[in-house]
This record gives sequence, C-alpha cells and structure tokens, in this order.
Amino acid sequence: MTDLRYPIGQFVAPENITEEIKQEWIQTLEDFPTRLKNLVKDLSEEQLETPYRERGWTIRQTVHHCSDSHHHSYIRFKWALTEDNPLIKAYEEANWAELFDTRTAPIQLSLDHLKAVHAKLVYLLRGLTDEDLNKSFVHPESKDTVVLRKNIGIYAWHCNHHYAHIENLLIRKGWK
Repeated sequence: MTDLRYPIGQFVAPENITEEIKQEWIQTLEDFPTRLKNLVKDLSEEQLETPYRERGWTIRQTVHHCSDSHHHSYIRFKWALTEDNPLIKAYEEANWAELFDTRTAPIQLSLDHLKAVHAKLVYLLRGLTDEDLNKSFVHPESKDTVVLRKNIGIYAWHCNHHYAHIENLLIRKGWK
C-alpha cells in the first residue's frame, strides 16, 4: 500500500447507480457499526492513542470522527428531503478531531452513537423512492450538487475507508 491516507482509493461513483449497488451500499451502512465495534473492542487505551499513519488521527479520533461525520450525513439527507437543493453546513473535521471529547472520550460513546445513527439512516434510506433519491444538496466548499443516491455511496465508502485505516494499522502492528 503506497498511500496510507486512502487505503481503498478515493470514492468514484459508478455512472449508473443500480438498485443492486444502492442495496449493497445500504448494507454496508447497516453493518458498519457492528464491524467497527468488533474491530476495536479489545484495544487498549495505548492502542487507541496510536495514529493510523504519521501525522494522522489516532484510532480514538477516527472512531469519534466517524460518529460525527455520519451524524452530519444523516442531517444532510434530511435537509435534502425537506428543502429544495439546500446549501448544507460544512464543518472543520480536522478541528473537531482536536476537541477534548474527540481526543479523550471513551470510544463506546461514538460506537453507541453510530449504532443509533446508522439504524435511523438505514431505516430512512430503505423507505426512499426514486424521486427522493434524486433530491440533492449543495456542498458549500466544492459548490458541487450531491444527489442523495450518490451520497449513499459516499458514506458507504467512508465507512470502508476509515475501517481500512484502523484495520491496516492493526495488521501492521501485529495486533490483529
């Protein structure tokens, strides 16, 4: 692996997001909280303080980041479903990762939060129509319009991306 920042590569949406692809992404979202919990449940406090790469976040920060990020994603879906192509609120994820709670809180808080947020998100996604999935929001930094159908894939990728950060570190350190 040459780039520890992107162990599974960057997200590239397929040209045609089929029902099968969408269902695979939703399944990834549904499974992520349990997969992540199982990956990190036996780690010591010292291991949780290990960055996944040089100048990268610690495992603890990465777990808390997933919780924060996926909470934002859930809200972005709701905004797009209830407003006409809204301009969403971005957040400074690097600054959030340096906040006291992200650096020190027990990861169980974020594991529990991820379980709840993903359960709500998956329930919502499974009830959306094609018309709903064609709704969108605008990201303020990139100015890109993000269609909800694609956003499912972005967050499925995000799950696998950060899972791979942690899993690859555990393998490199001989902890797995």
